Amino acid sequence: MAESGETAQGREKLNEVKTFPVPFAFKEIRENLSTNSNTLSKTSKEQLINRAFKFHSEGNISAAIKHYQHFINQGFKDYRVFSNYGGILKDLGKLKEAELSTRKAIALNPKFPLAHSNLGSILKDLGKLKEAELSTRKAIALNPKFALAHSNLGSILKDLGKLKEAELSCRKAIAFNPNIAESHYNLGCILKDLGNLKDAKVSIQKAIALNPNYAKAYFSLSTLQYSNKSKIWKDQLFSRSILNNKLPKEQIDIYFARANIFHKEKKYENSSKYLQLANNLKLNLNTSNADIVINKSRTLLIESDKKEINTKEYTSFPENIFIVGMPRSGSTLVESILSMNSNINDLGEANILEQAFQESKKIDQTLTLFELYLQKVNELKNPSQITTNKNLYNYQYAGIIINLIPNAKIIHCYRNPLDNILSIYRANFIKNNEYASSIIDCTRVYLDQEEIMKDYKNRFRSKIYDLNYDILVSNPNQEIKSLISWLGWKWEHLYLSPHLNPRSVSTASNVQVRSPINSKSIGGWKNYKEMLKPAIEILSQNDRYQDLIS
Repeated sequence: MAESGETAQGREKLNEVKTFPVPFAFKEIRENLSTNSNTLSKTSKEQLINRAFKFHSEGNISAAIKHYQHFINQGFKDYRVFSNYGGILKDLGKLKEAELSTRKAIALNPKFPLAHSNLGSILKDLGKLKEAELSTRKAIALNPKFALAHSNLGSILKDLGKLKEAELSCRKAIAFNPNIAESHYNLGCILKDLGNLKDAKVSIQKAIALNPNYAKAYFSLSTLQYSNKSKIWKDQLFSRSILNNKLPKEQIDIYFARANIFHKEKKYENSSKYLQLANNLKLNLNTSNADIVINKSRTLLIESDKKEINTKEYTSFPENIFIVGMPRSGSTLVESILSMNSNINDLGEANILEQAFQESKKIDQTLTLFELYLQKVNELKNPSQITTNKNLYNYQYAGIIINLIPNAKIIHCYRNPLDNILSIYRANFIKNNEYASSIIDCTRVYLDQEEIMKDYKNRFRSKIYDLNYDILVSNPNQEIKSLISWLGWKWEHLYLSPHLNPRSVSTASNVQVRSPINSKSIGGWKNYKEMLKPAIEILSQNDRYQDLIS
C-alpha cells in the first residue's frame, strides 16, 4: 500500500487502506500521462512522490497510478514507489508485473520489510507458497513486530495446510496491532478450516467492524450460520454505498455474499440475480478454462492407453485411495468419513500426483512416478499405511493411477448433475475452476468427466467405486457400510459421524462438513430452474437425464 514513512506504525496504518476506486483502464492512464507530461515534468521529484503517496492513501488509485507511472518512466528510482506500484498491480490482478515491480523495490532497498511482505502476498497469489513463506519471514526478520507480515504469514501457512502455525501467526499479528482488519479476517478463515465456527464468526465480524467495506469478509461471513442477529452486517452488505469505489474482484465477493443471504432466506430469484452478476464479472476477469480441462482429460486418456495394466498387489506399499469427481460432489464428506480411521493420512487436495507425473516424464528422471509420488506424500505427512488424496481432477489420471500406483483404489463421487452444477456456480472458487462461472461450461465439464470415468470404469471396474452422493446422504448407514466393505476395512460405528472429525478442512465445504449428514441439498436445483435453463437444455439431449429434468 502507499508508503511514505519509515516507522512500522506508519507502514501498517497505510496498509489498512484496502478499498480503492475502480481505476481507469491502463490505456486511458497512459493517454492521460501523455497529455499532462509537460506539467508533471515541472514538478519536483519529492513533491511528485508525496502527491502520489497522498492519492494512494486516500484511495484515489487512478491518480496514484498516473503519478507512479510517470515517476518510473522518467527513470527515477525510489523503492517506495516500486513497492506501492507493485501493490496496486497486485490488486488489479496483474501479478507478474506486480512481482517485477516489488522485486525492483527490494533490489533498491533490501532492508525494506514492507516490500518483502508484499512480495510474499504476490507469490502466494501466484501459487508459489514456499517462496511466499520465505519472503514474508524475511520481512519479519527485518521487523519482528511487523503485524501485517505476521498476518500475511498466517494466510500463507493456512494455504500450506499448517493451520495451527497459521493461527499462532495471526494471533501474534493481532497482539502487535489489534486494529488491522485483515489479521482478524485471516484468523477467522483459519478457525473455519479448524472447525471452530463460532470463534471464526466473531473474528470475521471484528474485521468488518474495523473495515465496514471489507468485501472478502462479508463473503466469508455469508457462508456461516445466519440469523436475525446478523442484521447489522447484513444492512451494511446491502447498503448502496458498499459498492462504491470497489475493484471488480471486491464486487464479486459482495454479490456472492448477497446471493448466499438470499439463498438462506429462500429468496431464490434474488439469489439468482446476484449469482449471475458475480459470475459474469468473474468471466470478464478470467475466461472459462473448460476447453483446457476437457482437452487435458482426452490427452491423459490416450496417455493411459500406453501403460501396461498393473494387476499386482504390493503388501509392503501403502494403500493409496484417490477420491475423484467434480467439485462439490461430496468428496470432502467422503474424506471425512474415511479419515475417522486413525490409520489414515488425509492429504486433502494436494496436487502432488500431477507434479509427480510431470517430473516422471523428464529425460534425466531415474525415479518412477510412484516413487516420486511417495516422496511427495511423505513431504506432506508422516509415512502411513493408508492415504487419501481428494484432488478431484485426478479423475483425469484414473488410468495412470491404476496402472502405475501400487495398491491404488479410486472412489468416484457424483451426484444429480443439476444440483452439482448449481453448487459449483454458487461456490466462488478462488482459482483453477474458471469454468465454474459459466453454467454451460459447468455442464460441458460435468458430462466430459462422466464420459471419461465411464471409459475408465469399463477398463478397471474392480478398482473404482461408484459413490452416489444423493444415496450417501439419504441412506448413510447403508452406503457407508458398503464403502467400508469395498475397502476391506473393519466396520466401526464412528464412520457414521464424520461431523465429529476434528481434522482441518480447507475446501469450500469447510462449513457444511461440520454438520451431521443430511439430505437438505438434494433437489435444490429446482429453486433455480430458470437460471439453470442452459444446463437443462444440454442435459435434455442426453437420454440418461430425460427423467431427471422432466
